Amino acid sequence: MIAMVPFLDLQRQYRRIKEEILAATQKVYDKGVFILGEEVSTFEKEFARYCGVRYGVGVGSGTDALYLALRAAGIGEGDEVITVANSFIATALAVSFVGAKPLFVDIDPETYIIDPNALERLVKDRMMKKAHRRIKAVVPVHLYGHPAQMDAIMDIAKRYDLIVIEDACQAHGAEYRGKKVGSFGLAGCFSFYPTKNVGGYGDGGMVVTDDGDVYEKLRLLRCYGEAQKYHHVMKGGNSRLDEIQAAILRVKLRYLDQWNNERRERARRYSKLFEEAEITCPVEKEDARHVYHLYVIRTAQRDALQRFLHHKGIGTLTHYPLPIHLQEAYGELPYREGDLPMSEGACREVLSLPCFPEMTEREIEEVAGTVWGFFESES
Repeated sequence: MIAMVPFLDLQRQYRRIKEEILAATQKVYDKGVFILGEEVSTFEKEFARYCGVRYGVGVGSGTDALYLALRAAGIGEGDEVITVANSFIATALAVSFVGAKPLFVDIDPETYIIDPNALERLVKDRMMKKAHRRIKAVVPVHLYGHPAQMDAIMDIAKRYDLIVIEDACQAHGAEYRGKKVGSFGLAGCFSFYPTKNVGGYGDGGMVVTDDGDVYEKLRLLRCYGEAQKYHHVMKGGNSRLDEIQAAILRVKLRYLDQWNNERRERARRYSKLFEEAEITCPVEKEDARHVYHLYVIRTAQRDALQRFLHHKGIGTLTHYPLPIHLQEAYGELPYREGDLPMSEGACREVLSLPCFPEMTEREIEEVAGTVWGFFESES
């Protein structure tokens, strides 16, 4: 009987850096400052520098990062925002939360990332219907850790006067043509949910930007619109990265490149072991640096394979089984099954295998061997 291989084991990561984490959090306890203190402000600077931009604003989650970035960009009631349907629903929810309407376009079937050609077709279609003036922004999702084709997207955005807000919640450290994701658009949004490539021990997020006005608006919006104590210049909320999480994330940020390299090594090993297998492995485009937040394979027998792996003690997840445009929560939108065939096809067939820095060679071989065993049993 094969030993259990977890989908992710955060305890292993903690054990690698336990003493540093304990020292960092003890420092916060000793200071007695828990909200918007030195750890947050320092981490904001460190993470912004890592991304290659001037500013960072720590917030309560990746969802809040997207929502606040859209608000700071002036997106609101009656506006339309283009994004993809094969993402976590938070991408679309952030659009809804500012009062705008999400419009969905299809994806590149190789990378599962927004297709720039589909993006431009939608904008032109809206122009023909004289509805294009309502389109204000596009939110490309750097899904699974692979960057979107940002040069093409930025070119389209410039030609049609669109704001670009990057959803980089799964792509910490990913690069497109040597430039970090999050640094292309008006703002880049990150999640520090515990499972991310750099994650806290609770919720957290950040918006990074080069725009000074957006930066100042974000600082107000995350803390009640407060310019100074009890003086509020806009209607803001409460979405603040706390000191303890920032202290933990500062430690982890120092390891991010190493951990990403270890993810890449494990992904390469998987792909080597899966040569000639009846599955589609992840691709890394020539101009991209994939950080493998998830190692996602594809097969028409996805559900049966997932059941087989579960029975053998191997953890898997499906990212994502139902595209956003077919979710009940967005039933008011005029989308039907078949409208986004590439997205829908991917959602029926993708499966995420265990892939994290602390995975052993033996575990990788066990997972790959079990996947091979499934197809051998089916033949």
